Amino acid sequence: MDLLDLDSLRCFTTAADTLNFRAAAKRVSLSPGAFSDRIRRLEEDLGTALFHRTTRRTRLTEAGTRLLPNARTLLAEAQRCRNVVAEDAAPLPFELVIGTRFELGIVWLTPILKALESAVPERTVHLYMADTPDLTHRVLRGDIDAVIYSARLTSASLRYATLHTEEYVFVGNAPLVTGPDDAPHCRLLDVSADLPLFRYFLDAWPGKASWRFGRHQYLGGIGGLRMRVLEGAGVAVLPRYFVQADLDCGTLVELMPEVKLKSDAFRLVWRTAHPQDAALQALAEELRTHPLLEQGGHPS
Repeated sequence: MDLLDLDSLRCFTTAADTLNFRAAAKRVSLSPGAFSDRIRRLEEDLGTALFHRTTRRTRLTEAGTRLLPNARTLLAEAQRCRNVVAEDAAPLPFELVIGTRFELGIVWLTPILKALESAVPERTVHLYMADTPDLTHRVLRGDIDAVIYSARLTSASLRYATLHTEEYVFVGNAPLVTGPDDAPHCRLLDVSADLPLFRYFLDAWPGKASWRFGRHQYLGGIGGLRMRVLEGAGVAVLPRYFVQADLDCGTLVELMPEVKLKSDAFRLVWRTAHPQDAALQALAEELRTHPLLEQGGHPS
């Protein structure tokens, strides 16, 4: 009996991780056609189908489910064989695609890419910037390796490592609001009606009086919020790291500082059973050493 091809097994485990042949092909640097051919040949060698595929869904067959842990073990043993005879060899290059919101990518991640490259020269970190729903969709589908955000996690298919506390501050370009009685005369600026940032203030508000702003405007991202607050178009709750430079120079002022807003946390989030789980955990450890405010400023 012929031995199984290790590259085909690697394609199989990658497809099992992503359940998306196109994303898996990209990860192992093959064309979709060549990748599908590797899977087909492996299925022919084994005499059984490993995946059920439709136009909308890919899932493992019972045979594929039984094969998966043994395939992982075989690949790990093959790598250990390489390590035994090449202990002094240079580490192999690898890539990670990290998704994040535009503002965090520009203010924090892009400035620390050089430091990340110096720490692990064989690793290339690619950034993909988008809004939160798109990021979640892509990491679950396997298009990107991980995401960095503070969104609440609702899928059991994701795991995470906490990076930094995300603190929030209620701001305006002048001290326009001293309590709920001022709200009817102001416009509240926020990212969306479904998941407003102002909830961080309301969760900390000790009073019983309700907050009813005269007008609302939703801008979809914190970059737009900051610009509108600077223009005097309204008040908003924003991440402190994003407006600290404005607070320091006085172009924005903290409103009602006696109310201590609730905080959240940035997390590095990736799929369970990711083939580069150890590399992602190591990246999380590095990211913790780079504070959100160490770069200062904000996108102009």
